[in-house]
Amino acid sequence: MELTREAAWELLKEYNKDHFHLKHSVIMENVMRWYARELGYGGEEDFWGLVGLLHDLDFELYPEEHCIKCQEIMRERGLDERLIRAVASHGYMLHVDIKPEHEMEKVLYGADELTGLIGAVAIMRPSKSVQDLELKSVKKKYKTLNFAAGCSREVIQRGADMLGWSLDELITRTILAMRSCEEIYENI
Repeated sequence: MELTREAAWELLKEYNKDHFHLKHSVIMENVMRWYARELGYGGEEDFWGLVGLLHDLDFELYPEEHCIKCQEIMRERGLDERLIRAVASHGYMLHVDIKPEHEMEKVLYGADELTGLIGAVAIMRPSKSVQDLELKSVKKKYKTLNFAAGCSREVIQRGADMLGWSLDELITRTILAMRSCEEIYENI
C-alpha cells in the first residue's frame, strides 16, 4: 500500500499523543528529507521522510517492544516491507537484529539519537536555536555523559562508523539538517 504523508501523520498520532514524541518525529522526518537531498537520493525524499516520521511509531505505547511492535502495526495496515524494515532497523543491537544496510537506514540510525542531543544543546543557548549552533558546542556536551544522558553516544558513534563518516561529519551534517527545517518543527 502506498502511504501518503497525511496518512502517516494520522497513523503516528494514533499511537503517539505526547507533544515531545510528535515533535521528534517531525524533526526526524525533515532531517531525513534533508539527508536524502544531500546524499543524492532526492527522488526518494518522500520515502526517507516517511521513514523518519514513523521511526518511533511504537515507542510511546510500547517502549519495551520498540522496533518490534511497529512492524506488526505496519504489516496489519499492509504497508511496504521496505518501509517496515527501514523503520525497524534503527533499533539494531538494542531491540532488533535488523542491521541497517541502505545508506538511508544508516543515516536514521546515527541521526536519531543525535538530533536529541543537538536539540538539548540548542535549548541551553540564549537563542534556543540550532541556527547559531556550532560543532564545538555539541562536541563539548557530547563528552559530558550526564548531559542528555538518554541520547546514546555509543549508537551515535556506531551510526557514524556505519556511514564511514567521522563523528564530527555526522554532527555537522545533522546540525545543518536541523537548521534547514527548524521553522517547521518549532511550530508543531
